[in-house]
Amino acid sequence: MCGIAGIVAAQGRPAPSAALGRRMIDVIRHRGPDDNGLHCDGQAVLGMSRLSIIDVAGGHQPAYAAQDRVCMVFNGEIYNFCELRRDFERQGARFRTRGEAEVILHAYLRHGADAIAMLDGMFAIAIRDQRSNELLLARDRFGEKPLYYAHGPFGLLFGSELKSLLQSPDCPRDIDPDALSAYLAYGYVPCPLSIFAGVSKLPPGHLLRYRNGGVELRRYWRPSLATRTALDAGEAGEKLVELLDRAVSSRLVSDVPFGAFLSGGLDSSTVVALMTRHLSRPVKTFSIGFKEAAFNELADARRVARHLGTEHHELVVEPDAVALLERLVWHFDEPFADSSAVPTFLVSQLARQHVKMALTGDGGDELFGGYDRYRRLLAMERLGPLRAPAGSALHLAGAILPDPLGGRLQRIGERLRLPFRQRYLSAVALMRADTAAALNPAAGGPEHYRLPMLDAPGADLGAGGSALDRAVAMDLQSYLPDDILVKLDRMAMANSLEGRSPFLHPELAEFALSLPESLRVSGADTKVLLRRVASRWLPPPAISKPKQGFAVPLADWFRGPLLPLVADTLASRAFRERGLCDPKAARALLDDHVAGRANRDQALWQVTCLELWARRFLDTTAQEEPSCCCA
Repeated sequence: MCGIAGIVAAQGRPAPSAALGRRMIDVIRHRGPDDNGLHCDGQAVLGMSRLSIIDVAGGHQPAYAAQDRVCMVFNGEIYNFCELRRDFERQGARFRTRGEAEVILHAYLRHGADAIAMLDGMFAIAIRDQRSNELLLARDRFGEKPLYYAHGPFGLLFGSELKSLLQSPDCPRDIDPDALSAYLAYGYVPCPLSIFAGVSKLPPGHLLRYRNGGVELRRYWRPSLATRTALDAGEAGEKLVELLDRAVSSRLVSDVPFGAFLSGGLDSSTVVALMTRHLSRPVKTFSIGFKEAAFNELADARRVARHLGTEHHELVVEPDAVALLERLVWHFDEPFADSSAVPTFLVSQLARQHVKMALTGDGGDELFGGYDRYRRLLAMERLGPLRAPAGSALHLAGAILPDPLGGRLQRIGERLRLPFRQRYLSAVALMRADTAAALNPAAGGPEHYRLPMLDAPGADLGAGGSALDRAVAMDLQSYLPDDILVKLDRMAMANSLEGRSPFLHPELAEFALSLPESLRVSGADTKVLLRRVASRWLPPPAISKPKQGFAVPLADWFRGPLLPLVADTLASRAFRERGLCDPKAARALLDDHVAGRANRDQALWQVTCLELWARRFLDTTAQEEPSCCCA
């Protein structure tokens, strides 16, 4: 695990400086404090900052091959590198190190860009091939590891985090209005957009080739949502046990201490249960909770920890919300408003006191049908042609009835009248279209519920499938890589901790997506087959526990510790003149919330994160990480 960054200058442009390369790496040193390296060849600079997990002593990067004419830096882990290495050795290859980098380079020398599809792992890879004078960038299948790039007359910039690119004077800095609108809708900037026009994220499962001043994008993997398993329920259960066990065991390869996040919910508990089958010592598990009972799952985690015999570490936290928010904004690089980033940061901070790597349950909800919105969506689909008239009736009733019931009925009515894609995306969205339009006239409206990457021909991976498959496809293309995995990567890396997600093992994921709807979502039940299988290892409360999510007491914070910050921010001259949000509309949200007329915590969080991001990345150079007291 590490951070990577680099520059390739266009033909005829001055050679990029080593000093710039060092700045690009230094600003993401938190991603890899153990080691660093820099390659300079007169036209390109590639650098890395390493968190040593595998081959601690011998895994230095950049790595070289072909008489040093091919150079590589990569961020992540390749879980099948031992199998690939054995295959290459049977073909006569000889290796000097025990690490992954040499195996990736050998695969590239033999198979070119097609080597990327051979890798099982989480990764962002940059290969500079001086033989053909090109750069190859690659990102893993699900987008576990980030990779930004900017292309222009100057050449190409890339990096694990946007702040690396911003070290270059060539990096574009104009806000992309489509990205801003998407942020107001979803609380994150969806791929391939970034908050800056001219800077992009490499989509998951894609390659980028830069040569002769041009960029070529190619998808090397797409999830299969059309294939259905021929196994019956019993056979599917046994197959799932086999694949879960293989996925978890493959993620345990490490030369440093490791553990797992444990919330007490189904996904993280299943991962820990399978870890115990492969380890001779107790698994180190980590949980955090807030003092407010509604935001504390420690009792659930404690129950599972006792049942599985883990070495459990837990902490009730009372964070300095203001200082922590400032720090989170710096780490995300872009406006990001999933408030569960707060507990993710805190549990990563706790885990890093004991281990260097932790397994997580991320990906289980998307692959096995765990979100309540899937269940609600299927219920709406069953209305068939009655959907639109039912929506109109509910909207009318909501206009008559008082809030909060009236408002809820109106929102359901509006959703029922939308086309399928917009109907589902409205369930993912954090902010309603009318609220977004009041804050920024360019946002909201009929285009509020859209994802840019779905508009390209053939980009909708769920087209023609069932309602559940189409919803899952949208989550795999945006919500999972752009929210869930961004949150895990940035918050773990902020603490120099590696996070691994066994549910995203390619074979396990493909199998989960092949399950019939009845084994994923059935009536009021979610994750049907996963619950059935996990009941072999977990106590009954962990199987039946409703999904709670990693929530924080935002509503109380905006009436307490965050109120002075937000009030001062909304009243500031910088906020008024910046023009990202209408000051009167933002102030109305705060007044409604403080007076108790409505709960506006999520909208206030989005507005606050946006303005703090602007201060950090538009008004300053964002060189230094803010300090924080989080205990």
